Amino acid sequence: MTGQNGQYSELYKILGYRFKDASLLRVALTHPSLEGAPNYQRMEFIGDRVLGLAIAVWMYELYPDADEGGLASRHTNLVRREACASVAENLRLGDFLHMAKSSEDAGGRKRETILSDACEAVIGAIYLESGYKQAEKFIRSAWADLANDVKVVERDAKTKLQELVQARGKPTPVYTIIDKIGPDHEPTFTISVRVRDEGEEMAKGQSKREAEQQAASIMLTRLQKAWRK
Repeated sequence: MTGQNGQYSELYKILGYRFKDASLLRVALTHPSLEGAPNYQRMEFIGDRVLGLAIAVWMYELYPDADEGGLASRHTNLVRREACASVAENLRLGDFLHMAKSSEDAGGRKRETILSDACEAVIGAIYLESGYKQAEKFIRSAWADLANDVKVVERDAKTKLQELVQARGKPTPVYTIIDKIGPDHEPTFTISVRVRDEGEEMAKGQSKREAEQQAASIMLTRLQKAWRK
C-alpha cells in the first residue's frame, strides 16, 4: 500500500494538509503491534485533547441557543470513538496504517478502536507540527458532515440502567472486570454488571467502556421487562 511505502502524497490530498515532516505522520499511522517502531499512542493522547477543545468551541458557535446540557451532549456525540472511526473511514486512514501482519490479518485496518486512535493521532501530529489553528481547521473540515447534523445524544445504557435501579431505591450497579485477554494494544474485556437482588449480566468488548455498555444494555433490557409485569 502507498502508506506502507512511506509515500503519502495521496493521503495529503485526502487530508487537505501536507506534512513538512512526514515522520510525524508515519508515527501517527503506526499501530502498537509493530514492535520496535514509535507508535501513535502518545500522539493520540494529544489529539484527543485538541479534538475535545476544537469541538467544544465549534458547538458553542454553531448552536447559540443550546444550553450547557445540549452543548455537552452534541460534544459527546462528535468526540466519541464511533465518530472518530467514521471520520477515519472517510479519510481512508485504514489503507495507510502500518501494523504487524497478525493485526492486519485480524482485520485491524477496519477495526473501530484502531481507526479512532489513528484519527486522533493524526490530529495530534498536525497540532505538533503546525499548532492549534491548523489542527482546528483540519477538524472542522473532516467533521463537517457530522457537525452539521449532530443530534442531542440519547443517554447511554449505563446511565439508563443507573437511573432505572435508583428509581427503585437500589444502589448504583457494580461493574467488575472478569477477564482480559489479548495483547495490550488489542485486548478483549469481559465485564459483569451486578444489581443488588437482581443478579448479574456479562458482556465482552474491545475496551472496558464497550464491555460495560454491552453488559448494562443486557441488564437494562432484562430489568425493564421484569419490572413492567
